[in-house]
Amino acid sequence: MRVVIAEDGVLLREGLTLLVQARPELELVAVCEDLPTLLDAVAADPPDVVLTDIRMPPTGTDEGLRAARRFRSSHPDLGVVVLSQYVEPDYASQLFEDGSRRRAYLLKERVSDVEQVVAAMREVAAGGSVVDPRVVEELVAARRRGGDGPLSRLTERELAVLAGIAQGRNNAAIAEALVLTVRAVEKHINAIFAKLGLAADPGSHHRVRAALLFLAESSGAGG
Repeated sequence: MRVVIAEDGVLLREGLTLLVQARPELELVAVCEDLPTLLDAVAADPPDVVLTDIRMPPTGTDEGLRAARRFRSSHPDLGVVVLSQYVEPDYASQLFEDGSRRRAYLLKERVSDVEQVVAAMREVAAGGSVVDPRVVEELVAARRRGGDGPLSRLTERELAVLAGIAQGRNNAAIAEALVLTVRAVEKHINAIFAKLGLAADPGSHHRVRAALLFLAESSGAGG
């Protein structure tokens, strides 16, 4: 898996570089410090995955998000893992507003868990999506604070199951985390999608994408 790193902080950039170089299944294509350099690097030698900070020069605001949006059209098969210093549901909403396929949003604190970062890169390279569990919790909480939104119709257990779906977990993993049977999880999922008016498509990728897009809808998830 070929990787481009984009991070302006010296220490984290070096750490990410060492992380990639230490894994035999990863190949480091380029290391960038700002948005223009990142765009040039991907144009010159497209990787499989970009691992990027959400804020970089020249403005230090949302360069990572802008890059992800641009790559959606210029390099649709490119996976992008966006790293954020803080839990910012609004940024997560923006990342997924044009679709969740091949996109991941992780907190920088996850970088210390090498396996989690590599798993996220592998998932987006394969066409999937990943959202940091803490961000999902904030999105759900923000939705529930709205009071009369669709999520207000869900029970506590259904919200927990929905969070697991949005994190990309399969039914067995959700069942294990919540100490439920797989059959019980399936029943909760059927109830969730019925209450939210989402298609009961048996395809797991479709369900994860639908849940992510619903959670990431920006009106109730401001950061």
